[in-house]
Amino acid sequence: MPESAPGRAPGGPFRRAGRFRGGRRSALGALLRTGLVGTCVVTAYYLLPMAGPTTVRTAALLVGGLLAVLLVFAWEVRTIMRSPYPRLRAVEALVTTLALFLVVFASAYHLLEYSSPGSFSEPLTRTDALYFALTTLATVGYGDIVARSQAGRAVAMLQMTGGLLFAGVAVRILTEAIRKGLRQQPDRRAAGAGRHGGSEPEDRP
Repeated sequence: MPESAPGRAPGGPFRRAGRFRGGRRSALGALLRTGLVGTCVVTAYYLLPMAGPTTVRTAALLVGGLLAVLLVFAWEVRTIMRSPYPRLRAVEALVTTLALFLVVFASAYHLLEYSSPGSFSEPLTRTDALYFALTTLATVGYGDIVARSQAGRAVAMLQMTGGLLFAGVAVRILTEAIRKGLRQQPDRRAAGAGRHGGSEPEDRP
């Protein structure tokens, strides 16, 4: 029976091929989950009832929605650091948090217009409110829809501030979570190899 080449672990290429196939499957799964989460968030925005809007309900929705965004973001950061594919998990976290952030403010704009008609330059349907939230986040400002009331402008300024924080602080936190997740990968691999009866041999050229 032929001996394996010295200094090279038996089956090393097969391990690398297995990891490559696992990475492709994980990338496909992350892409599908990201699309599914974004679709579910937007679908819920269109289907959930918003009858009988009041200023108090609008404020409660905005505060509760922003707290939900923060909780989801914190949970996503923890999963990034524990994931074997932190970069893919960070993309999921970014899309999920951004979709939820937009829907929260779109709902607030929609309810505000119905509780205080004339808060914007035109009546806002759900699509109009989502469009206004997206253009405000992107700082495009086409000018076709404008906040006229003090409450409308306050909510728009709050979204602008949140968007700036998201672009600066949140992205930096996600980047640091990716780095921590990558640093923890060797420890996880060593622990997994130990559970299977030994450490994984190192592949050498």
